[in-house]
Amino acid sequence: MKVIKNELVYFATALMFFTRIPVPFTIPYSGEIMNKSQKYFAWVGLLVGLINAGVLFLSTLLFNLEIGIVLMMIASVLVTGAFHEDGFTDMCDSFGGGYGKEKILTIMKDSRVGAYGTIGIILLFALKFYSIHALGRGSVERVMGIIILAHTLSRFISGTMIYTHRYVTDIDASKSKPLANKPLDGMALLVGFISVLLAFSLIPDWRLIFAFALAYAGKIYMGWYFKKHIGGYTGDCLGAVQQVCEVLFYLGTMIVWKFI
Repeated sequence: MKVIKNELVYFATALMFFTRIPVPFTIPYSGEIMNKSQKYFAWVGLLVGLINAGVLFLSTLLFNLEIGIVLMMIASVLVTGAFHEDGFTDMCDSFGGGYGKEKILTIMKDSRVGAYGTIGIILLFALKFYSIHALGRGSVERVMGIIILAHTLSRFISGTMIYTHRYVTDIDASKSKPLANKPLDGMALLVGFISVLLAFSLIPDWRLIFAFALAYAGKIYMGWYFKKHIGGYTGDCLGAVQQVCEVLFYLGTMIVWKFI
């Protein structure tokens, strides 16, 4: 019973960290709890994906696909508080306007959004809208499964950077400190990957493995780019990886469904 309670606390911690979904009970907080909650990051993505898919389905019943996608994107921002989108805009501003590690990290900590961030997020949302629109023209039900899978696996992929790359910002002042520079945790990765497999079961198409590979290749490239310029990753980098991998999965799905 205690084990179940602890796991519930870990999941609730991840839910509170990544979304604005209220948790109907008080939970304790510590660095250890935050650390162990990492295994449920992809599960939070699964929940966010289900909410997005539900909003899209209901919206298309009332309106059309285009309005449904916009309402879904609004719902996603409201549910998550634009947590990952904020990281993406900070990443665009810092790497676009900064030169050298110190300057890049200084800009990244600035709460203001500059030209690079504004342009980047507009282009990202445009890619997200048009790729989902293209996928949804054949079947709204089918694209719902893709959306759920994209939210799940993109958070799983982003979370793997905690194990494969070094955290480089001021750790003592960071809310992500417990997650920084973690040794490889096979059990945590397995728990997270189970959510990806569950999402895959909603749309069992072996061709999506190639779309997954494209998304993970995006993470590898971004990890290399971050390491080259700042020596590792920051919390904003993780958010950027999630957003980019989500879009890459949509684009990869379009490619494999067209050519395979």
